[in-house]
Amino acid sequence: MTDGILTRDQILSAAQDVLRRYGPAKATVVDVARALGVSHGSVYRHFPSKAALREAVTQRWLEESHVLLAAVMTSGGPAGARLRAWSSSLFAAKRKKALDDPELFATYMALVGEASEVIDRHVADLVGQLQEIISDGVAQGEFAAPDPASAARAVFDATIRFHDPAHAGDWGRPGIEDEFDAVHTLILAGLARR
Repeated sequence: MTDGILTRDQILSAAQDVLRRYGPAKATVVDVARALGVSHGSVYRHFPSKAALREAVTQRWLEESHVLLAAVMTSGGPAGARLRAWSSSLFAAKRKKALDDPELFATYMALVGEASEVIDRHVADLVGQLQEIISDGVAQGEFAAPDPASAARAVFDATIRFHDPAHAGDWGRPGIEDEFDAVHTLILAGLARR
């Protein structure tokens, strides 16, 4: 139920709850409107289609990771420590979502498959953050990376097992943290100035 003016955030929260309850195949805009106690037209005033609503829910979910990562970006300190903290934060955030709320995570997996532009922007943002950390490490004399953009993409790809939802089935396995540490030790050794 809304109090007065219906906001975009209220709609997205209700849509998330409806998606969790019914799943992406059965959830409708009418279900979201019903959960809010409004007509479906009220929802369509904010989102022109069901696809736009689902894309916005996916975008919101992905942006939650960016808040945590932004704090790591601005924390200062050696680039190697920030790179490891950044990757660790991303892994922890994705893992928490997958293990704490598997129904909603499965829903987001389905939505991610529909929202390729949102995913492309998300990946570009993540790789851009990595590039910023690596460039800073080069400027500090900590890293030797002639092309920080290529190095950032390589780090992203090398750690994909720890942040791509396709690998979520591995995230609860014993020893996964040790495997993460081993990959990151190798990455930092590869970036280190000799």
